[in-house]
Parts: sequence; structure tokens; C-alpha cells
Amino acid sequence: MKAAIYEKYGSPDVVEIRDVPRPQIAEDQVLVQVHASSITTADWRFLASAFPGLLWLPGRLMAGLFRPKKPILGTEFAGRVVSVGSGVSAFKLGDDVFGFSGAFGAHAEYIAVDQAGSITHMPDGFDHAEAAALPFGAVCALVFLRDFAGVQKGNKVLIGGASGGVGVFAVQIAKALGAEVTAVASSRNTELLRALGADRVIDYTRENAADLGEIHDVVFDTAGTMRFARAKKMLKPKGLFLPLEISISDSLIGMITNMFGGKRIAVHVNGDSKQDLETVAAMLRRGEIRPVIDGTYPLADIANAYARVETRHKTGSVIIDIAGRARTRVAA
Repeated sequence: MKAAIYEKYGSPDVVEIRDVPRPQIAEDQVLVQVHASSITTADWRFLASAFPGLLWLPGRLMAGLFRPKKPILGTEFAGRVVSVGSGVSAFKLGDDVFGFSGAFGAHAEYIAVDQAGSITHMPDGFDHAEAAALPFGAVCALVFLRDFAGVQKGNKVLIGGASGGVGVFAVQIAKALGAEVTAVASSRNTELLRALGADRVIDYTRENAADLGEIHDVVFDTAGTMRFARAKKMLKPKGLFLPLEISISDSLIGMITNMFGGKRIAVHVNGDSKQDLETVAAMLRRGEIRPVIDGTYPLADIANAYARVETRHKTGSVIIDIAGRARTRVAA
């Protein structure tokens, strides 16, 4: 099978398409022919060893201190089951499925996945490109807003980096939870974010959200766009700043500030549970969320797809059409 391989850290040009053996499945696994995958910010960070702040050393140790431990990246996939292990009962041949790869490996034509892992059936009426855009951003936004922030009806939530891979889902999920949502992004995405449910969109190229005098219960920064000192200006007395990326200074300040109550900062990492994946799939079926796709690239052009993610200005998800037939019905 063909797969995108990287054997050293660096720019998108270090990725090569090579022939590698097809995975062998265990009795409790399924073999999925991958129709579509995506390149997330996490994939790019592993490729470039671009781990932010305090996460650089842990990230490098996890990825491989001197060279990548796992040469095939890709954290989310959508495809079709083409083989099942003898102990598999949850899936059958021909099932369209999507989910998390578990430990990368989705930038390849086939992937072996545990039936008990983060994999579920694709909702009817959606294509593989749309399904591949869902797991990483939607589950992250769901867990951060519902579980870590405890967002509920009537809360005021500000989303930084609202047009990114996590941000587009954060806007929709915060709205589904009953919040009043303010999205921060550039003017080119204003209409998109309003269509996704944002009550207000602030163009960061023209206005500084921290200077507008509005306060929120939660400030969720999905793209490393602000620090705690700035977020505090936008928080209620007991409000919460929830960043996906955190600096050393913010971590230290947060530990001290949190001891005395008042405005808080919280540092969390979400998992990729099957239950949360099924929750976002149900939200998709109900029309509460929808994927936003920045662009679709063939596997052979994956270096350019990585270059797009590297700009940090993509809108929604960058999709890799692995099978050469992933259709895209929703686009930015």
C-alpha cells in the first residue's frame, strides 16, 4: 500500500509517498481502507517538531528524541471496512466508518483499528471527506467546552482562533450548549462564522477584543492567539481562560492565581474516547454541527497540504483524499 512517510523532522518537503506493507489485523481489529484523512495542527507539529512552550520536550520525547518513532502520521480517518478479525462483532465488511487512528497511521491506504477503539459508523448522508474532518476538532471542542469549562445555557463564551480546525466546531458546540458566542477571526470568515451560529464576530485585524469592554464566562483560545494577561480583561470575576496552547509564564501565573480564586486559567488535554466520538456523530446527524473544509488534496500532493496547515491560516480542515474518490459537499 502507499503511505506518506517522514523519517526526519522538518518542512513539508520531508514527507515522501512510499510503498509499505499493508497492516495485519488481530482478532479484535478491523482493516479499514482509508478513503479520506486530514492534516491537523497536531500532525504538522509532529512533522516539524513544533511543540509549543512547555510541551516541546514532552512532545519530542513522545515523537522520538532524534528521529520520528512513527513514520506515518494522520490522527483521523474515514473509510470502509475491508477485513474483520475473528473476534469482531461491532463491524462487518462494507461498513463505512470513521474515527481516530489511535497512534497516527491514517495517512495511508489502509489502517488497522481496534473495534473497541475510537471508531464508529459514519452517519448516513455524509461523505468520507466530511467524516474525516470531524473527530479531532469536534471532540476537542466538545470536551473542552462541555467537560472542562462546564458551559451551559446563558453563558457568554469567546472563541479565539474561531475559524481553525477546532474553532469552527467550538463555535457550533458552544451554541448547541446554549451559550452566547463571540468568535474572533479575520474578516474573510465573518459570514462563515455567523452561519455556524456565532452571535458576534470580532475581526482581530481591526479590533482588539480585550479593549472592547465585554466580559465572558469562558474565553477558549483554540489557536494560541492570546495569553492570560489579555484574556483576564475579557473574563467575569470568576471566569475561566481555557487555552489549547500555554506558555511557561502563563502556567506559573495560572498556578498562583488559581490558588486565590477569581479569574482562572485551566490547562487540559482531551482524549479520543469512542463515547465522545459517537456524541459528535449524533450532533452531526441532528444538524447541530457541520464540518468546514478548507481544501482537499490527493495523497501525492500531501506536502502542499502540510504547507497549507503550516500557515496557521486554514479555515476548518485540510483533507487528504487517500482513495482518490472522497467527495466534498461542505466547503469554506
